[in-house]
Amino acid sequence: MKTNMLKSLGISSLLMFSVVFMSFCQERASPPKKAEGTINGAKISVNYGSPAVKGRTIFGELVPLGKVWRAGANEATVFETSKAIKVQGKELPAGKYSFFIIPNEGTSTFIFNKQTGQWGTQYDQSQDALRVNVASGQTSTLTENLTYDIHADGMEVKWEYGRAKVKIE
Repeated sequence: MKTNMLKSLGISSLLMFSVVFMSFCQERASPPKKAEGTINGAKISVNYGSPAVKGRTIFGELVPLGKVWRAGANEATVFETSKAIKVQGKELPAGKYSFFIIPNEGTSTFIFNKQTGQWGTQYDQSQDALRVNVASGQTSTLTENLTYDIHADGMEVKWEYGRAKVKIE
């Protein structure tokens, strides 16, 4: 009787291990991505969940215009700078920030928020460290997955046909 019970326990353990292992091996629908670069000696990184368009209309439908968007999927997007920088000419101290966007046609608002570690859009405006308006527009090329790029003069965000770039110095 003990032998059968041990066999059952062993088989159950093996099945549980297999299920857990397979769940870790599957890629998330919006995989985590990281953009890194250096601007005027400051190391900049952006950690975000990168959702795909998948045939959907993003801006104006999935992501409403004029409302705070977590600028990625899953956990709130995190922007980090190793040194104080100027964003659109305004001072942003070194540190780690949740990054949000209020998308609009022509001009969008980029938000650097002191509260980090939150899921999704648990956004508290009173925690904003900096808000800047940036030009936003359409491109003729589809960007299937949300993408952040750090350039020598700033940070660019692209998804679907939308694009916005903020000047950093």
